[in-house]
Amino acid sequence: MHQYLTAIGMESVKSKQELDRLLQGLEQENNERAVMSVTADKYDRCEYKKEFAKNIGIAAGGFQDSNGIFEREYIYPYFYGTGITTYADVTVERTKDQQSYIGICEDVKIGVTLMFRIQNYMEYLKKKWHPQEPGGYDSITLSGLCNEGKILLPVMKDESQKQQQSEDVHNRMMLVSAARAGDAEAIENLALDDIDIYTKVSRRLIKEDVFSIVDTYIMPYSVECDRYSILGVITGVQIVENIYTKEELYVMNLEVNDLKFDVCVPVHRVFGEPKAGRRFKGKIWMQGRINF
Repeated sequence: MHQYLTAIGMESVKSKQELDRLLQGLEQENNERAVMSVTADKYDRCEYKKEFAKNIGIAAGGFQDSNGIFEREYIYPYFYGTGITTYADVTVERTKDQQSYIGICEDVKIGVTLMFRIQNYMEYLKKKWHPQEPGGYDSITLSGLCNEGKILLPVMKDESQKQQQSEDVHNRMMLVSAARAGDAEAIENLALDDIDIYTKVSRRLIKEDVFSIVDTYIMPYSVECDRYSILGVITGVQIVENIYTKEELYVMNLEVNDLKFDVCVPVHRVFGEPKAGRRFKGKIWMQGRINF
């Protein structure tokens, strides 16, 4: 059973038998179906998706033979985000288990490589395998599934501090872009800035808590390439209900290191009350859609 079924309100589905019944119903009645013919092997690649709340559900994928018999190979919970997270270029790679595709992009806002599971990989494959299809993409919309998390209070700042932080972020983005282009002076300035930041943080940590110094962060978590530990500012929150289990879920709009994306997490697994302006801390499984 997928470990992130809890994140979409399926915590009560504990047995494999109950999950199988749920998946059989999904294959009969679904909200979204993608089919792509693989002529050389005489079978169709299929993926079915069924919603249990708005933009939240379970996907099942596999192959369908010429007799219409579907053989399920994998399942995963999904959550579609809203808006646009980044316009950065993306590279697509297939995972070792051959059952999913990972998107890899580098956004100058965070300065690290960001990886996510592609939710619309069938659409990507059609664009790749059928050159006559219109190609190219405009943007990426990321989202995160989270099993549990905590709410933290915001860091208090006056207007001058906010303006200074915005300028610092912009200047760093310009340096990162120049460094990637091979500018030796920009690389040296980034190294000096990192040393300066480390020194300042080390001094403040003697008397202050780390979460009063760091506003937001995103960093890899565990050996899985698409798992991240995040701390983000909540810009919006709503409660939705899983129609199958009647479990309530928070859908939070977050701003993390100037990246904007949504996170879904069960209400009863969040410590604290989320409100706009407060911060959310948790470990997420990053997903995303490539907007063609």
